[in-house]
Amino acid sequence: MRTFLFAAALCLAVAGSHAAAQDSRLPDIGSSAGTVLSPSQQSEYGQMLLAQLRHYDMVLEDPLVDQWLRATGNRLAASSDQPRQSFTFFMMKDRSINAFATLGGYVGLNVGLVLTAETEDEVAAVLSHEIAHVTQNHVLRGAERAQRDSIPILLAMLGAIAVASSSDSSSSGNAAMAAIASAQGLAIQRQIDYTRSNESEADRLGMRTLARSGFDVDGMADMFERMQAASRTNQGGERERAPDYLRTHPVTTTRISEARQRAEQLRGSGSSVLATTSTPEATRTERIAVPGGAAVAQVPSGTFNPLLPGSLRVSAAGLGYGDSTEFGWARERMRVLSANTIGAAIREYERMRRAGDFDDAKRYGLALARLRAGEGAAAANQFAALLQDYPGDIWLTLGLAEAEARSGRNAEADARFEALLQRMPEHRAVALTYAGVLAERNTPEAGRRAQELLRPLLRSAADDPLFQRTFARISEIAGDPVRAGEAYAEAAFLSGRAEQALVQLNTLKKRDDLDYYARARIDARIAAITPTVLELRRQGIRDEDLRRR
Repeated sequence: MRTFLFAAALCLAVAGSHAAAQDSRLPDIGSSAGTVLSPSQQSEYGQMLLAQLRHYDMVLEDPLVDQWLRATGNRLAASSDQPRQSFTFFMMKDRSINAFATLGGYVGLNVGLVLTAETEDEVAAVLSHEIAHVTQNHVLRGAERAQRDSIPILLAMLGAIAVASSSDSSSSGNAAMAAIASAQGLAIQRQIDYTRSNESEADRLGMRTLARSGFDVDGMADMFERMQAASRTNQGGERERAPDYLRTHPVTTTRISEARQRAEQLRGSGSSVLATTSTPEATRTERIAVPGGAAVAQVPSGTFNPLLPGSLRVSAAGLGYGDSTEFGWARERMRVLSANTIGAAIREYERMRRAGDFDDAKRYGLALARLRAGEGAAAANQFAALLQDYPGDIWLTLGLAEAEARSGRNAEADARFEALLQRMPEHRAVALTYAGVLAERNTPEAGRRAQELLRPLLRSAADDPLFQRTFARISEIAGDPVRAGEAYAEAAFLSGRAEQALVQLNTLKKRDDLDYYARARIDARIAAITPTVLELRRQGIRDEDLRRR
């Protein structure tokens, strides 16, 4: 393993040195990058990278945060130049300012970048920039260069993880963990090593995507200015160094002024939104202009659209601009979940309160921190107070229901969860939170109820390790060991433990109480996972836990 780690890191360094000498011109339309890897291969490498990041506990897995990030990312992706491109957005726990895109449309965003931003528009600006790197094949062209230089693409993709695992990632030292996570982000981005032309193109197309999706086009320049300020003021130790994002996406005064100029041009020419109407006979997609400075956008009366009358006027405020309230909840939730300890999170909020910087979003964050610290009653009071100002809010209602359960008020908590399910059946965050509360009761009845909640989501959550771990636990409580074993194996595979997942499935297959359908499911997963395990073994990667047995 040590040999592999060294080789992987060396390959990554060589890849960076070759890429640094590349031509800065934009590739022509006839680029051969599309022939390097098929879409399925790109997706496979992206999945492998994400699995390894999960294996080293670098990914923040939370259903509410995931819901917000995916909604924002998918809204931008749908308005990009390649709306059919598949994207997977995920959040990293690291508090340094960084984001990256890699093969298969996998886009990672660090918590630190969200905490630095003041608005959702600023976060959307970074996401739209990374989306443009994918849609313009900048990532794939990096892989093409690596292939020309005879560098194994798999090792290059996993090189950042090798750096982390060789740096004692199990250490409890906060500084060590911060260094590992930031090195990972920098290594991944160095692998891509975009040219200046690539960066300019991603800025330009990202700005256009921002406008199409209804975000404030000033968000890009605003975010660039915040990152530039961070690079000027944060000097000193490891945690105060210049943001990693600036090392690979240099922000200059010229770049900021260009972003401002593009924003002015977009406002002057008017932006637009993409509207799609589907009928049993056909689907029609049309762009509806949103004139700069105008309060409304009108659909041309001559346009054939059976669902939108020609006289329809739409308020510009309703065209998809960011929900600042939800962004505030999401940002503070990330602050709590990324803190070194829950105690540190509470102290951070106390400092902000003393400084007079304590809005409703931070009140939510403090309530969540107290809930995580085991202070269920105090958290419930704080969530309830916020709900009076934001009635029906899903983030606050879930927090209150969970706090009630933690403080022993199970009947009230269950009633609140059930009311939420009536309002939004099969909602992932509601179902997972309720299932987690039921699992803590550790009774067969609670396990069976939790299974009822999660079973309808099994198909859509096939790539969700948090869901699989939760389903495994509640199936175990409910007395369903076969389903529990399948889910535990799936969680292991999604978390970068493919070999362990294969061993678990082969062990499960030996049970004599399997019915036909269970055996067929297990056989299918064994067949699907085996090629991945064989490829990892070919690369010299073995599961350390299994080797120690």
